[in-house]
Amino acid sequence: MKIYPLNIYYESACPLCNAEITNLMRRNTAGRLRFTDISAPDFVPQLGAVTTEDLLKLIHAQRADGAVIKGVEVFRLAYGAVGINWFGAVTRWPGVSAIAARSYELLARIRHRIPAPVVNFLLATILRHAAIKTVSTRCNPETSRHS
Repeated sequence: MKIYPLNIYYESACPLCNAEITNLMRRNTAGRLRFTDISAPDFVPQLGAVTTEDLLKLIHAQRADGAVIKGVEVFRLAYGAVGINWFGAVTRWPGVSAIAARSYELLARIRHRIPAPVVNFLLATILRHAAIKTVSTRCNPETSRHS
């Protein structure tokens, strides 16, 4: 089972989706992730029976071995690719897995109704945290060996 590179299908027209993908793009220093914008005018789905409508309902990705995944599993693999391994571990715990899946499905349904100021705040917070972690990792040889 070859996972990476993982091609993530995302909707840049969705501010929340775009914020999260921007976060992943900035952390994707190893190049393990690829990104395909389903909002692009020239986008044509090429995932077999998966339609653009399916892609708009929940996030999807295609692993290097061709398998298509969706929902929380995309985030597990994407976060793992950028070194945030705890997310995958925690969201696989019994009970947490079902809650994570249901919570994501709800969030995916309401994502376009989340006010822009909330999305901007979340993005700024996420990117500030990523910048701090990157700077502290680069400046601290002890930390960089363990990252």
